[in-house]
Amino acid sequence: MNERDLYIYYQVAEADAAILAGRVRAMQAQLGRGQLKRRPGAADGRQTWMEIYTGVDPAFDSVLDAAVIAARLPEYTAGARHVEVFTDLDPVKGAPCA
Repeated sequence: MNERDLYIYYQVAEADAAILAGRVRAMQAQLGRGQLKRRPGAADGRQTWMEIYTGVDPAFDSVLDAAVIAARLPEYTAGARHVEVFTDLDPVKGAPCA
């Protein structure tokens, strides 16, 4: 199975947080998926946010990239978006069932 989970984190200036939140939520509604989270607190006037997309196939990457540009997210992020990809562990052969 090629499904994987994307965890995308980036920083947002506190002054831009409200407008960016609206843009990310609208984009995720159009995509029909996604979660938006943030790290508690801020440092140097910046918050750290994370978008989570679970169970996506590799083709979703280009769909998401286009949606990010269409939503103009880079105009409101402080620096780059960092993408981490995680997959489920393969079951261990011979492992006992719970």
